[in-house]
Amino acid sequence: MRADIVLTNGNIITMNPKKPKAQAIAILKNKIIAVGTNNQIKRLTDKKTKIIDLKGKTVVPGLVDTHVHMLGFGASLNDLNLRGVTSIKEIQQKLQERAKKTPQGKWILGGRWDQEKFKEMRYPTRFDLDKVAPKNPVFLYRTCRNICVVNTKALQIAGITKKTKPPKGGKIDIDPKTGELAGILHTTAMDLIEKAIPKSNEEELERICLLACQKAVEAGLTTVHWIIESPAEIRAIQKLRANKKMPMRIYIIIPVEFMKHLIELGLQTGFGDNMIKIGSIKILTDGSLGARTAALTEPYSDEPKTNGMMLYTQEELSRLVARAHKANFQLAIHAIGDQAIDMTLTAIEKALAEDPTKNLRHRIEHASVLNEKLIDRIKKLNLIASIQPHFVISDFWVIDRLGPTRARWAYPFKTLMHEGILTTGSSDCPVEPISPLLSVYAAVAREKNQGERITVNEALRMYTINAAFASFEEEIKGSIEVDKLADLTVLSHDPEIITPEEIKNVKVEMTIVDGKIVYS
Repeated sequence: MRADIVLTNGNIITMNPKKPKAQAIAILKNKIIAVGTNNQIKRLTDKKTKIIDLKGKTVVPGLVDTHVHMLGFGASLNDLNLRGVTSIKEIQQKLQERAKKTPQGKWILGGRWDQEKFKEMRYPTRFDLDKVAPKNPVFLYRTCRNICVVNTKALQIAGITKKTKPPKGGKIDIDPKTGELAGILHTTAMDLIEKAIPKSNEEELERICLLACQKAVEAGLTTVHWIIESPAEIRAIQKLRANKKMPMRIYIIIPVEFMKHLIELGLQTGFGDNMIKIGSIKILTDGSLGARTAALTEPYSDEPKTNGMMLYTQEELSRLVARAHKANFQLAIHAIGDQAIDMTLTAIEKALAEDPTKNLRHRIEHASVLNEKLIDRIKKLNLIASIQPHFVISDFWVIDRLGPTRARWAYPFKTLMHEGILTTGSSDCPVEPISPLLSVYAAVAREKNQGERITVNEALRMYTINAAFASFEEEIKGSIEVDKLADLTVLSHDPEIITPEEIKNVKVEMTIVDGKIVYS
C-alpha cells in the first residue's frame, strides 16, 4: 500500500492514549493509514508520494470549535471593529472615519465594544452616535452580542418609538434624564433593528461564508459547529461544497425557531455526511454577564436591582426541550447564569424521565456560573459542557459582577473535567477571537489563585477528541489513529513544552482536511 501524503520528522501529539506520540503519519486518500516512526512510515512511500518534512514541528488532530457564529464572523471581518476601545470618544472617532467613507443612507455595522473598558464607564447612546454619523443608520453590538447601540436614523428606519413594546425577553432603554429613547436594545429587542438591516444577496452570503471558512482553517480549525441565523446560510454552505470551495467540515447548529420545520421533514441530528451534517437545536435561555442579562439566582453584586432575565418560563423551556428530545435532536442550550442553568437542567431531567432510552449527548453552551450542586446534576445527566476559555480574559470584571464567592464558580474548567464531565472548547466567535490557540492559552494561563487552571493536554482534548464526541464522531476523528479521517493541524511549536505566555505566539503552519492541504 502506497501513501499519497507522508508527514515525517514531526512531533506528533496523537491524543490516543495507546500511542500518545509519534514521528510520522501516512495518508491515503482521506484517511490515516499508518502512524509511527520515520522508518516505519518510509516503507509506505514511492516516487508518487508527497513527502512533507516537518523539521520537528508539532502535529495535533484537526482542531474543532464547537460554538461559532460563522456568518457573523465573516461579516465582522469587514465591519467596524471596536474591540479594545477604551472610551466613547474613541468609538466616535472610529465611527466618524467610517462614515466619511460610507455613502449617505447606507448602514454602518460593527461592534465588540465593552463599556467596562471605557473611561466614561457607561453605555454609548444614540446621541453619541448621532454627533458623528447622523446620516447613516448605525448598529454597533456589545462584545457579548446581547446588547446593541443604534443611532436615531436606525431607530427611524426600524420604526421604533417610545411606544414600541419589546418582544418577550427584550428591553428598550429609555434615557432617565430626557425620557427619550437611549438607542440601547437588549437581547430579543435587537431583532427589531436586525430585521430592518438589508439582507445579503445569495452571492454576497456565499462570499462572507467562504471568507469565514478560509480564516477558520488559517487558525488551524478543520471542523466548526456552525450556528446558523437563517436557512439561507445552509444553502450557501451546500453551494460552496457543490462548487468544491468548502475547505472544512460543518456541524450545523440550528435555532429552535426552525425546529418545527425540521421535524415536519423528518430530519434529526446526524442527517448528512462527514463533511456537512445537521447537529444540534440551539435554545437561548438568558443573556450575558457583561450585559447583566444572564439569569442569576441572586442579584448582581455590582447592580443589586437586577438578577438578569430568563427568556422562557420553566414550563415553556421544558416543553421545547421535551419536543426536541422526542424528535431525536441533540440540544445545545445557551445558559450562562446559575438560574438559567438550573432551569435548563430541570427541563432536561423531565425530558429524560419521559424518554430515558435516548443518548443524544445534550449540551449546555457556556455554563458560566455554576456551583457544586449544579455540577453534580450536570454529571448525573451525563451532559456536555461547551465552554469558551477566552471568556476568562475578556470577562476581567467577573468578580465585580458576582462577588468573590460566586466568582469562584465562574468558568470552573478544571472542576468540570475532574468531575468527569466531558468539556469541549470553542470561541463563540465573533464574540471572542477564532483562534483555538488563544483559547488554549487562556485556559492554561489562568491566575493560580483561581484554582481552575488546566494543563495543555486537557485544553487540547477539548478541541480534539472531546469535540469529536460532542458530534458523535469520536470513532472517525479527534485523534491521530489508523482509519480515522486525515484531519490534521501543524503547529510551529509544541504547546506542551513552552511557557503558557508563549502559546499566544504559536503559529499554524498547515491545516489538512480530508487528506487535502487547505492552508499552508
